[in-house]
Formats: sequence, C-alpha cells, structure tokens
Amino acid sequence: MLLGLLPGITVVGSAPDGEEALRLVAEHAPDVVLMDLRMPRCDGVEATRRIRADHPATEVVVLTTYADDDSLFSALQAGARGFLTKDAGAEEIARAVADVRSGAAGLSPQVQLRLLERLSAPAGPAAQSRPGPQTEPQTGSQPRTEPAGRPALPDGLTQREAEVLALIAAGLSNAEIAGRLFVSPATVKTHINNLFAKTAVRDRAQAVAYAFKHGISDGS
Repeated sequence: MLLGLLPGITVVGSAPDGEEALRLVAEHAPDVVLMDLRMPRCDGVEATRRIRADHPATEVVVLTTYADDDSLFSALQAGARGFLTKDAGAEEIARAVADVRSGAAGLSPQVQLRLLERLSAPAGPAAQSRPGPQTEPQTGSQPRTEPAGRPALPDGLTQREAEVLALIAAGLSNAEIAGRLFVSPATVKTHINNLFAKTAVRDRAQAVAYAFKHGISDGS
C-alpha cells in the first residue's frame, strides 16, 4: 500500500517467497525488486543472486528487518544495489529505488556508516612466523629486503586502483574522487573500469562489499 502511493512507482506484483519472486520477475520484468531476506523455499540472498544472473536489467533493493553484517554483505555480494531496514520511511524507499535505477547504490545512511566503520576498523595482530635459516650475502652484494608496511593487493590491483576503490567504499562520487586525487573524472572512470574488471564486481555496491572483505579503506 505504501509503495503504491509513491509517485513514479507502480507495483506489478507481490511474492510470499523467493521462488514466487523469481517467477514474477520473469513474468513482469520489473525495474526494481524490493527483497526481503528471510523467506521460505528460497531466501532473499539466493533469490537476489538468481534475479541478477537471469534478469540483469532488474535491480534489487533489500528491505529487511535483519541489519546484521552477515546479511548486509551477503546481499551486496549477491548483487543487491540497495539495502534498507524496514524502519525506512516512504521518502527513503523512493530515493533508494530512484538511485538504483540511475546506477547508484541505494544504501541507507546507517548502512553506509556501518560499512565505513568496518572498513576503517584496525586489522588484527600480524601473524607471527618462525625465522628461516640465515644465509650470508655474497661478497660485494647487499641482502635483499622486502618493502615494509604495505601488504600485497588482491587480484592484481594497483595502488591507485585500491585508492579509488577505498574512496568508492567511503561513498564518494566520481567527481569527488577526481578532486581528492587531483586527476580528471575520465581518469577516475578508467581506474573504476579496470578495478571492476580485475575484481569481477558489477557495480559500486559490490565494490563496497569487496573493499570490506579485503580490508581496503581510505587511509589504510
């Protein structure tokens, strides 16, 4: 009833579980699905994954009571572009629907804050290793040393691509990233295309989840 009252939104179907949601998406090809997570037969994460795989033109915004980190990141990794809790008002829902249709992420302010908190959390203590056997350097040569303080980046990301990814996770737009890094918006777009290809993410919401998973954050 609430959605039907929002301007610019037409409700074409309602499903009691994930299997029925998949059937209705195939029948109506909606622009956006508002997806619950806890459902019988097929839960919201699996339904989201299948919708995004079979119907890539249909975006998914999760609207759920469950706002724990496991639910959040599982949904984003499955392909959801938005995540709202059920205390969201009509204006917030309408804004999330409009955002995902325009290619942006429809994340509530509380969800964005949680992502930033997790991304900026300090890493656990470094793993301890047993020293290997020592060898004397050859006469006239210097022992090799590894660069300190910077761990290897995953999936072949360059340091600049990791910086761009961290700023995406912090919620910055392309123009804001360009201003922060003192480069052109076209250069930012190139970095984003490259890092999306390397990490196999499809959109900014999945990029945020990837950054969280690998501990890539602004200033890390």
